[in-house]
Amino acid sequence: MRYALILAGGSGSRMGSLTPKQFLKISGIPIIAWSMMTFQRMNEIVGIIIASPKDRFPEIKKIAEDYQITKLRAIATGGETRQISSYHALRAYEFHDDDIVLIHDAARPFVSEALARRCLNAAEESTAACAYIPVKDTIAEIENNLVRRTLDREILQSAQTPQVFRYSLIRDAHEYAITRGFQSASDDVTLVLLRGKPVYSVEGDYRNIKITTPEDMALAEYLAHALRGEQR
Repeated sequence: MRYALILAGGSGSRMGSLTPKQFLKISGIPIIAWSMMTFQRMNEIVGIIIASPKDRFPEIKKIAEDYQITKLRAIATGGETRQISSYHALRAYEFHDDDIVLIHDAARPFVSEALARRCLNAAEESTAACAYIPVKDTIAEIENNLVRRTLDREILQSAQTPQVFRYSLIRDAHEYAITRGFQSASDDVTLVLLRGKPVYSVEGDYRNIKITTPEDMALAEYLAHALRGEQR
């Protein structure tokens, strides 16, 4: 079985809003609802699990009701870090070892069905896959305001979500990290690599932006309008 885990446990402090960014609206739709609706439409996905601050559980349930998200199976309590939120989501439902779990950040509302399928199919064949996009700018390593070196952008790519894994693999990777006191991984791929397991790259999508700052909201509104035009 294939499941989508949406991580919405963050506070969104860089957004400068009292409301966590995943509950802000783009074109009148809560950010988290966009990916919920995408996974709801996909026949491959049989269930959706969400990690969220506990005080937002009623809001998650209301969004699911408003947007007819019938695949919602569980809501997990978000943790202090993304890694902990992901682990809580992995433990919130009775998965089988051979299940495939797609882990996605709620702050990426424009994940496409095509991208999700590419990641799912790659993980089915390899047990672990993640979406990446080539960087466009030259990347510099800077320390104490001094440029130490520039990096070869030909071999650099930016990680996105979805990140998709065989359940037994990602559960083991999380538990391995916890036993070693490591709880601040910025994504789940980091944990699989820490465990010494391979992860395969999948072509990402430049429209699959992550909303982090107020400036991102203006771009998100533009993308929402464009994507709706394509769907007509």
